[in-house]
Amino acid sequence: MSRRTLKAAEAIRQVVSMAILTEIQDPRVNDVTVVRVEVSGDMQTAKVYVSIMGDETKQNLCMKGLKSSAGFLQSKVAKRIDTRYTPRLDFILDQGVKKQLLVSKILGEILPKNDSNENNDNDENNDNNHNEEE
Repeated sequence: MSRRTLKAAEAIRQVVSMAILTEIQDPRVNDVTVVRVEVSGDMQTAKVYVSIMGDETKQNLCMKGLKSSAGFLQSKVAKRIDTRYTPRLDFILDQGVKKQLLVSKILGEILPKNDSNENNDNDENNDNNHNEEE
């Protein structure tokens, strides 16, 4: 992405995040985090990646609320960024955080647990080696 589109993406992310947090009155839209925004090269569309806390039903309901609020959010963006076209906002549910938690859980189950005794033995060996060098 060009510097211009990166700046526009960051401005859109800030505007949309604050509007969701403080101005949207829709009860379906809550526990939403704007993760990132990708703006097309022609500045016609912006993909807004959001993370929504809760189960799948709550996420779907929240996505419907966001999509119905898109026009309001676009008007907020239009006031903030000075471009010929105001990008059309497409909301996309970002599964990155959910996948990270799943990977962490799986790794926690398959990796061996570190015993505190092992760590102490290694520390003592390191101390003994250090003393022998002196």
